Amino acid sequence: MASSDLEQLCSHINEKIGNIKRMLSLRNCGQEPTLKTTLDKIGDEIIVVNELLNKLELEIQYQEQTSHSLKELWASLEEDYKDVEHLKENIPPHLPQVTVTQNLYMKSRLTYCQINDVIKEINKAVVSKYKILHQPKKSMNSVARNLYHRFIDEETKDTKGQYFIVEADIKEFTALKADKRFHVMLNILRHCRRLSEVRGGGLTRYVIT
Repeated sequence: MASSDLEQLCSHINEKIGNIKRMLSLRNCGQEPTLKTTLDKIGDEIIVVNELLNKLELEIQYQEQTSHSLKELWASLEEDYKDVEHLKENIPPHLPQVTVTQNLYMKSRLTYCQINDVIKEINKAVVSKYKILHQPKKSMNSVARNLYHRFIDEETKDTKGQYFIVEADIKEFTALKADKRFHVMLNILRHCRRLSEVRGGGLTRYVIT
């Protein structure tokens, strides 16, 4: 969730809490039948605030987890990249140059910045997907509702409680192309144990680990 969205959600929660406080100020008059409607509204507002607080807590937990994972991934990729550069600079002279270069794993053909850009786009897709999943259904338009149902259909017992995306999410929420180079980068992330795959029903799910 973007900071502006989070601020908007917090503002909405504060507004609801303010409404509850104003309504509770009339609690002592609650025995009067004419105020029953007001008390019913208090109950409704409390339910809405409770749901919003739960969603806010989930978003904060997700953002903290994502931030932690990305920091670990950054450090891991940096170490791997240094290892590749070291290998390139210290190739044994008795080995054929071309063969060794081909065996230096796929990272030598990609720049650190390219891999980092893919990580950012994957994170963008994950945030966009789970923002819709946490959105109140009543506020969804037809496009968001269709995506919501697709997300639910793609879940399995193996992805329960985990964040994951599929290629359709990459196409929906990012400018990345799911081409050969993209899949090479996914292989790098799997090698670094930052992604895992869950296959089933003809679909590959990329789980954030």
